[in-house]
This record gives sequence, structure tokens and C-alpha cells, in this order.
Amino acid sequence: MTYIKSVTFDCRDALVVARFWAAALGGELDADSTPDKAYVEAPGWGGPDLWFQRVPEEPSAKLRMHFDLRAPGGIPAEVKRLEALGATIARDHGDLVEMHDPEGNVFCVED
Repeated sequence: MTYIKSVTFDCRDALVVARFWAAALGGELDADSTPDKAYVEAPGWGGPDLWFQRVPEEPSAKLRMHFDLRAPGGIPAEVKRLEALGATIARDHGDLVEMHDPEGNVFCVED
């Protein structure tokens, strides 16, 4: 059987984005992480680990895949928490909020 080991993000600064996602998801940032490469171990829920790597090129189009985060404490509270970590709101649809991480990667927050 094949399984997903990690999800990889191309970044301008791997450490900035990895710190955000480690805090957002409760994962653990690897102690050897640098601006060139960073690794976040998945939290206890058992999802795939996250790998971040610096690339020279700027993003040229919107990603066709993104995370949808469940907000067990309610969308407004989760959005505030994520904003405090460095995320920004792109669009608020009421029952779903589209956000950007510190480098502009899209993700959504929903109940």
C-alpha cells in the first residue's frame, strides 16, 4: 500500500512558512530547519508531515490544491488565532473563510 509521507511547499523562506504551519496545526518544527529547508512533523492526528523548500522562482499561478482546516471552536475564533500567527483573510464567505499563509498560499477555515 502507498501512503502520503509528506506534503511539500515551495517557498521564498522555508523557515517562515514552516513556523506558521507548525503553530497553526500544532506540529513540531524540526530543530535543523533553515530558510532553505524546513520540516514540520505532523501532530498526533497522524496526517502527513510538511516539507518546505526554498525555490528561486516566484509563484506563477494559484495552487490547485489547498488545505481546508476545521474550526472546532468556531470560525471567528480560529481566524483570529491564525491572523495572530501571520495569516491574512482573502475572502469571508460566512461559513468558510479563505485565508493566505505568510507567503500567500491559500487555505480555508470552516466548521
